[in-house]
Amino acid sequence: MRFVSALISPSILSADFANLEAELARIKTADFAHVDVMDAHFVPNLTLGLPVFERLAQVSPIPLDAHLMITAPDRWAPMYAEAGAASVTFHAEATMAPVRLAKEMHRLGARAGLALRPATPIEPYLDHLAEFDMILVMTVEPGFGGQSLISGTIDKIKRVRHAISEANLDVWVQVDGGINRTTIDRVADAGANVFVAGSAVFGADDVPAEIETLRGMANSHMHEGH
Repeated sequence: MRFVSALISPSILSADFANLEAELARIKTADFAHVDVMDAHFVPNLTLGLPVFERLAQVSPIPLDAHLMITAPDRWAPMYAEAGAASVTFHAEATMAPVRLAKEMHRLGARAGLALRPATPIEPYLDHLAEFDMILVMTVEPGFGGQSLISGTIDKIKRVRHAISEANLDVWVQVDGGINRTTIDRVADAGANVFVAGSAVFGADDVPAEIETLRGMANSHMHEGH
């Protein structure tokens, strides 16, 4: 693997929505803030949209990773890049032209991520891995926080990492859903290097300590497994 350290990206879906600026400050020792954008169409939940995201980007002490769980990402993703997202991840199931959209993210100065629901195979996208900066393997069904990791996604993480390594690419593998102290070793061992944790971080008594603990656990298993 060409990355050297685990990246922790707490999901603000588990934060206090009335105090998001203060909540971002609580996770300032993390690598990214994971911002779930849901439209109540692609997933059955509704979170926040462009105006709120743009304001968060202005006050966040760490880069924002926008996870667009929305229909029509081809239309909306560029606006999130322009609003200040360091990384924009859109769903394979929703985008009409994923490679074109990734190129547009790069033109706008953002990293491009491709997300896959638990039942969506990586195989149709293997020939295009080089176009993306990150592949997000959803380890739960997208739409709600606080779910348990789906064990069947572990093998998919392994297949994604193997394909990236075989092609000698510098593509991150992100996992999102049910990531905590009891599961982070398994997904790190499978090949993930970016870890989205919501309730595990925001529900901790000491948020910076929890971020450091998760990072350390992931690092030890990444290096053992690879």
